[in-house]
Amino acid sequence: MRTLFDTLDKIADASATVIVLGESGSGKELVANAIHQLSERRQRPFIAVNCGALPETLIESELFGHERGSFTGAARTHRGCFERANGGTLFLDEITEMPVDMQVRLLRVLEAGRFSRIGADQEIATDVRVIAASNRDLRAAVAAGKLREDLMYRLCVIPVSVSPLRERGGDGLLLAEMFLERLNEENGTAKTLSAEARQRIASYRWPGNVRELKNVIHRAYVMSDDDVEVDTGGDITAAVAPPAAPRTESSTGDEVTIQVGTSLEVAERALIMATLRSLDGSKSKAAQVLGISLKTLYNRLHAYGGAARAPLDGLPDETGDVRLAA
Repeated sequence: MRTLFDTLDKIADASATVIVLGESGSGKELVANAIHQLSERRQRPFIAVNCGALPETLIESELFGHERGSFTGAARTHRGCFERANGGTLFLDEITEMPVDMQVRLLRVLEAGRFSRIGADQEIATDVRVIAASNRDLRAAVAAGKLREDLMYRLCVIPVSVSPLRERGGDGLLLAEMFLERLNEENGTAKTLSAEARQRIASYRWPGNVRELKNVIHRAYVMSDDDVEVDTGGDITAAVAPPAAPRTESSTGDEVTIQVGTSLEVAERALIMATLRSLDGSKSKAAQVLGISLKTLYNRLHAYGGAARAPLDGLPDETGDVRLAA
């Protein structure tokens, strides 16, 4: 992380456009925000836009704004992101998900520093530093028609590559401390990471990258009591540990035999109970194996007479023409 921040410090005060590349959840927005905070624009707005989350019908208005009455439903003038971020930084995440016609307008703003609201005659000058991000191979996106080649070159003035968290050594602990510090500041607390939590954070592979780490720290913070160190024990272990593979027929050696003429209700009940037994009573795993939601499973168990709240030994045995065969 030290090497990355050294790079960010060098490019922070440049006016050139930056493209941040990395896996989903690797912390690309954190990098963009760090560039903003290290720059002379730090006192001005930092606005983040996920291009993949905006409907095509709204993205133009969101980026460039619109005049009152410019289209049906435009009851008032709307200032777009380029206008609101003036003097600051605009972060465009998932840039390859921006519609191609909007990419043309974006390229115009990057080259001329001017834009117009929808329905307006006058152009507005803007002083915004644009930082874009993508988890795609940009050349592949160009070849697939997802990204204009001229825009790719315009964005790639300063490329910054963000490695996945699993390849960044002790960065996990540094980021965990940062996330926890923010939570403490927001809530007026002084919680700390326990030695066990530090060990787990350092040794885990973090397939969900920085996003997963942030969520785990937030959950650990919420679940801990005041004046108690944050750790990854108890229920948090499930959030940190890699998910266990569902046990299947080949791994359990169990199967349900159903004779012709068995009612659907009895067969369903037998299958659910057999699955629960084979998975040591784990309802979440059983729901996954059965291909139903956990809520549906609980509803079925409730219909069977409170089995959702009963211990495994209390689950009713298969009855009638249905049997569990090993």
